[in-house]
Amino acid sequence: MNNAPIGFLDSGIGGVTVLKPTINLLPCEDYFFFGDSANNPYGDKSDEEIIARCDEIVNMLVNDKKCKAVVLACNTASAKAAEFLRRKYTLPIVAIEPAYKMVHDLNPDGFTLVMATRGTIESEKFHRLYYKYNNNKTVLLPCAGLADLIEQNRQAELRDYLENLLGEYKGRAENVVLGCTHYPLARDIIKDILGEIKFFDGAPGVAKRIKAVLAENSLTGSSDESGVVEFEDSSPDENTRQKKKERFFELLEKY
Repeated sequence: MNNAPIGFLDSGIGGVTVLKPTINLLPCEDYFFFGDSANNPYGDKSDEEIIARCDEIVNMLVNDKKCKAVVLACNTASAKAAEFLRRKYTLPIVAIEPAYKMVHDLNPDGFTLVMATRGTIESEKFHRLYYKYNNNKTVLLPCAGLADLIEQNRQAELRDYLENLLGEYKGRAENVVLGCTHYPLARDIIKDILGEIKFFDGAPGVAKRIKAVLAENSLTGSSDESGVVEFEDSSPDENTRQKKKERFFELLEKY
């Protein structure tokens, strides 16, 4: 079981931003990444739809791929489905959430933008986090369609979208919480628009949590060799699946 893979679930390929720091911390583990791009974006779906789909995927990761732990590398999936999945499955399930507490810890007086999907911002889980650490200088920005633009690599439309969304905050924003695992892939454009800002991203903390959870459950891999990464996409079209796979491994190499 120690050499079984760690399963990653995301609505597309954005979760590569969580996988990469995890590999850096645990290079000898094997990984299986499932991108559910056929159902992307999750942020506009109902709670029931998200829970049902995540249940299907985790069932596959556990029973078909024999994963020893599962990582919800999607903020919306984490916000909506983590509690249900932890009640149903016995293996460790690690979830991500917007790094809003880091603002409280590191720059609590700074004017803050929380960029996330509508589903994440409206979730009970995020509300608990937000009201606990609210600095009263925070704007919540539901970014409908942003993950999709990043997923499809539509760079010109992506820049236009972000300029329209963020332009009024140029020179004002000090902190930006990247509350979707796709959004770090647009970090350079966001910084170009807003100027000098501090980014807050939950992925490094998730990687540390995965390492701790494996150790706590005696699941740390025993191999001394570099692990293997497998990728699967849910798109019905074979050509699309191949393109997703190519871009995933390109991002994994560069990120």
